[in-house]
Amino acid sequence: MKRFLIGALAFIGAMSVLFVMGLVALVVLASSSRPSVPSNLVLELDLSQPLAENVSADSLAGAFGEDPLTVRDVVDALEKAGEDSRVKSLVVRVGTSPGSPATTQEVRDAVKAFRAKGKKAIAYTDSFGEEGNATGAYYFASAFDEIYMQPSGSVNVIGLAFETPFARDALAKLGVKPRFDKRYEFKNAVNSYTEQGYTPEHLLATERFAGSLYGQMVRGIAEGRGLKEEEVRALIDRAPLLAPEAVDGKLLNGLLYRDEVYAAQKAAAGEGAELLYVKKYLERAGRPNTTGDTIALVYGVGTISRGRSDSSPFGEQALGGDSVAAALRKAAQDSQVKAIIFRVDSPGGSYVASDTVRREVQRAREAGKPVIATMGTYAASGGYYFAMDADKIVAQPGTLTGSIGVYTGKFVTDGFWEKLGVNFDTVAFGKNATLASTDADYTPEQQARVDAELDRIYMDFTTRAASARKMPVEKLQGLAKGRVWTGEDALENGLVDALGGYPKALELAREAAKLPADAKVRVEEYPRKKSPAEVLSSMLGETGDNSDDEASATTSVATPWAPLVEATRVVHEVGVRMGVFAPERGSLHAPMPQTRW
Repeated sequence: MKRFLIGALAFIGAMSVLFVMGLVALVVLASSSRPSVPSNLVLELDLSQPLAENVSADSLAGAFGEDPLTVRDVVDALEKAGEDSRVKSLVVRVGTSPGSPATTQEVRDAVKAFRAKGKKAIAYTDSFGEEGNATGAYYFASAFDEIYMQPSGSVNVIGLAFETPFARDALAKLGVKPRFDKRYEFKNAVNSYTEQGYTPEHLLATERFAGSLYGQMVRGIAEGRGLKEEEVRALIDRAPLLAPEAVDGKLLNGLLYRDEVYAAQKAAAGEGAELLYVKKYLERAGRPNTTGDTIALVYGVGTISRGRSDSSPFGEQALGGDSVAAALRKAAQDSQVKAIIFRVDSPGGSYVASDTVRREVQRAREAGKPVIATMGTYAASGGYYFAMDADKIVAQPGTLTGSIGVYTGKFVTDGFWEKLGVNFDTVAFGKNATLASTDADYTPEQQARVDAELDRIYMDFTTRAASARKMPVEKLQGLAKGRVWTGEDALENGLVDALGGYPKALELAREAAKLPADAKVRVEEYPRKKSPAEVLSSMLGETGDNSDDEASATTSVATPWAPLVEATRVVHEVGVRMGVFAPERGSLHAPMPQTRW
């Protein structure tokens, strides 16, 4: 038996070597025919789906194909293309908006910067909505030089709406009692369970940030289309608009089919012009900011939880405090890193995990590494908590941030089980052993402990925020109470330092690192993006050498699949070195109502 096992392992090893040799040969063959960037091209982007904020370093989303296009991919590609004489123009098929209001603003800014370099940008769609709301998609398109639509389309710029479900009465019918406590009246994350409609504070906050977002869109459309704001508001109130009405209202430059729009742009670019997707262009031309002093980029994306980050094959991400803290720690320990850009896109989550991340932001600064936080769709509650200690905070006007507050609680389900004829008996030792139990409400003693915990967390949050933002605690607490603000209002209230996205954060990072404004820098993502082989290894139980290493390195794993994993890794590394593959680098909560725009 022993001889058989040795022989089997030897066979597997030999086959692995042959496998590696075969794949290396394929890599060598591929390297000789690697596609290049055409000498005359029209850059093309198909926005049929919203953009991803980030693809986790451990994600298998791109293991068997391309990673989804991210916000940074588009921003970087347009920055690179703006300086590339081979790129004559940009054509975007607007099937939807790039994402949330903040994400849309980030990409709009990139389009405007591309145009500012003398390049033309054209937006095309078959229809701005057919039945749904397309205000966000049109707001994005308004940043382009020209907008064209298929003659059979319509322009559904019908405005902005927030819809919040309230289920208190439904839960009561089921015999479920939501037992939640919060600090304070604007902390509306649990109102869907405890109320049957907006409270005065909930309504005030929602009307304010919705009104702020709507005003931003109206101003953006007016500026982009050369209209007055009152004209834009009047057009929105008349919508949905028929195609000729949209042309008459100067929302469209004309009614053309796709073939007509694309043919015109290729003709304008000159003889032999080719179309090339943004994703393909980025892969072939490379990103900007790849030489010079190193600026680290760390992502904090998803709902915050203790432990390690996780992601599903469909791209959903859970922000693990330990993983993000380790990435910040790695960047801070790297002597080549001059500053850290911390990209935050989180509605919050665990208080403890948020504090774990905040501590590493603090330690990075103490180690002499400036930290610039840049906020995406939202950086609220726990997301604001770990961003607030950064040297500077950048937000988009449409970012939802703040929500400085806390809640906790449980659903009491004894009534529900009684309706089903189910009874739970309990044996407990310890006066508060049943504090988290859903079989009974809090006792007076348990309620006292819950209140003490909420008071402690709220005081910690507001005290730290006041210190970080250099304002009196009383003033900070007036902006807190769980209230959500847009980035535009947050800037006015002193909760953030500037408006913008990645480019603004990079500008401030250079400044904080005492580098010249035009200094060449190399933006390095921490942890580096893992290869498919490394992701597979980690799924098979592989870990780093120590707790400081968990966010980056991997080691060999003794499993039957180890030779195949190692073979894949070797081929990937050979491909990187030969240029065939691009190198891969590597509860505080404020859930938002459903947005229709």
